[in-house]
Amino acid sequence: MSNIKTLLIEFLEHLEIELSRSPKTVENYHRCLIYFLNWSKIKNPGDIDLGLVKKYRLYLNRRQDAKGNCLKQVTQNNYVIVLRGFLKYLAKQDIETLSAEKVEIGKSSQREVEFLEPEEVDRLLNSANGTDLKSLRDRAILELLFSAGLRVSELVNIDRDKINLEKQNFSVKGKGRKTRIVFISDTAKEAIRKYLEERIDTDPALFVRVVKKIPKDADLRLTPRSVQRIVKEYAIKAGIIKNVHPHTLRHTFATDLLANGADIRSVQEMLGHSSITTTQIYTHITNRRLEGVYQKFHRKR
Repeated sequence: MSNIKTLLIEFLEHLEIELSRSPKTVENYHRCLIYFLNWSKIKNPGDIDLGLVKKYRLYLNRRQDAKGNCLKQVTQNNYVIVLRGFLKYLAKQDIETLSAEKVEIGKSSQREVEFLEPEEVDRLLNSANGTDLKSLRDRAILELLFSAGLRVSELVNIDRDKINLEKQNFSVKGKGRKTRIVFISDTAKEAIRKYLEERIDTDPALFVRVVKKIPKDADLRLTPRSVQRIVKEYAIKAGIIKNVHPHTLRHTFATDLLANGADIRSVQEMLGHSSITTTQIYTHITNRRLEGVYQKFHRKR
């Protein structure tokens, strides 16, 4: 029988090749499983039993960082979900170990998502109101994040020859390498058009660094971290006290669609969620909104 570290490598290859998981997903699975193996010090899959898993979950629940903070329940669950996925793989290989079905996932509170109100969206977008190349680029970034509900990783990977301003749509490759069509609003189209008209470089990326002198063969493509800084910069400028980041605009995109009557299946497709369960976090927000409208406007007798 192969030792457990060899089986771990085979499992990661299975995720990458057979299941077409993204490099980031494979990296997260690797990190979580190495963490479990380093903690448990086991050599063979047969050493995994319910008692060991219980001790592991107690360890995760009591673990504290340097500041004395415990792991969030959702983070603890992620470690256990990864372990359970590994156990399922071992079972399919007819390797004797603990049945994955015996490992239960702890309940976690409903994940809270922060979004912007319509007035805050307007303030954020209008805060990038300059006519220089950087301001035009930043306005186009903000408009496109809100218009298309993109993940920041999807945004920075867009090439300008792939975006169709006439049809106002283009395709992106999201999590799990799944491709989907996203749409461009009229205001986002205009912002991107103005930005591209001012570009003088030949870099294929849609969004690039603004530099005074363009180095030869330089890669100017913006990184996700750069976009995070840009979004935060304009949120502060707009006087928004919330912790605004690129994903906040994705959340706002989804809640805006649902609040205006879009069905949840359509929103799921536009966000690129593989499971409707992920999209359902937004229904709790819109339900709370509706309750507020009811309390404010419904005539009481």
